[in-house]
Amino acid sequence: MQQFTYTITDPIGLHARPAGLLVRAARALDSTVTIRRGDRSVSAVELMNLMSMGVRQGEQVTVTIEGGDEEASRRAMEQFFQENL
Repeated sequence: MQQFTYTITDPIGLHARPAGLLVRAARALDSTVTIRRGDRSVSAVELMNLMSMGVRQGEQVTVTIEGGDEEASRRAMEQFFQENL
């Protein structure tokens, strides 16, 4: 299991456009990606659940990667978050 914490910098937060891109990026991996904010966790491939989390600018999420090539998947997700959120 690989994990990292990220503080959302996008002024609008985790809204439709980056959430859709996140789903696409997570589906391309051979690992399972989970996003957690507080006590709520959702799969990174479930668009509506991601958007319903209501993650705003300045809030932290924890990204967990399990299975497959976890190290490569973690690096890909970290890069995605830095570039899009």
